[in-house]
Amino acid sequence: MKIIIAPAKKMIIDNDTFEYENLPQYLDQTKQILSNMRKLTYLEAKKLWDCSDKLAEPNYEWLQKLDLKHRLTPALLAFSGIQYQYMAPDLFTEPALDYVRQNLRILSGFYGILRPFDGVVPYRLEMQSRLKIPRYNNLYEFWNSQIYDALSDSKEPIVNLSSQEYAKTITPYLRPNQKMIDIVFGSMADGKLKTKATLAKMARGEMVRFMAENNITQIDDIKKFNHPDWRFSELKSNDKHLVFVHNS
Repeated sequence: MKIIIAPAKKMIIDNDTFEYENLPQYLDQTKQILSNMRKLTYLEAKKLWDCSDKLAEPNYEWLQKLDLKHRLTPALLAFSGIQYQYMAPDLFTEPALDYVRQNLRILSGFYGILRPFDGVVPYRLEMQSRLKIPRYNNLYEFWNSQIYDALSDSKEPIVNLSSQEYAKTITPYLRPNQKMIDIVFGSMADGKLKTKATLAKMARGEMVRFMAENNITQIDDIKKFNHPDWRFSELKSNDKHLVFVHNS
C-alpha cells in the first residue's frame, strides 16, 4: 500500500538527525516553479502566500537565494507542523523507518511528491496557491498526473491521510478498481460528525506512527489503531472511509 500525507507550512533545516538519501524525483519541475516564483514582486508573492508582512518578508528574501541542492534535510524531518510533531519520526525504530521509506509519500505543491528521505529545502507554496506558470493556470494543471505516476503504478490501495487540497492530485488518476481509502478523524457535535483541524492533524501523525511501528500492510488492520482518544466506528465507516471518533 501507499500512504499519502500533506506537507506542513512550518519547515526547518536539520542536517544532523538523518542523512538525506535522494534528490526529489521532479527536481526539474521544481526548478521551473522556482523560476516563476522569483519573477513575482514582493506584493505578488505576499498575495500568493496570503500571509502577513512578518511572514512574507523573510520568505521573499529566502526565495531569492534558496539552493535546491544545498543544506538539504530529509523531507520527513523538514516539515515540522503539528502532524509531523505527533508522528515523531526522529524516534522511529529502524524497522519503522524502513516501513515509511517503502510506503509513505508526502505530497507537495513545490516538489510534487516526496519520499521520506528525499533532500529538500524550506519553501512556502501550497498546492491550491494561484501560481501561474506558462501554459498552466494553476499547480493542479502543472502537475497533472505526474504525482500519481510517481506514487503508484499498480492496483495497490492508497491510504489517504492528507487533506482534500492534496488528495485532489491523486483521485482523478486512480486506476480502475484501485482503492483509495480516506481515514477520517472526527468529533461528534450536535449529532453530527465534524472534523476539527488541529485534532485531525495530531491524529494523522499518530496514525502514521502506529502503522509504521506495527508494520501495517492490510487495510483492515488500520482499524486496530489503539489511541486512547480515538475509537473506530464500524457504523460510520464503509469501503472508502475508515472513520475514527474522538472520545470527547
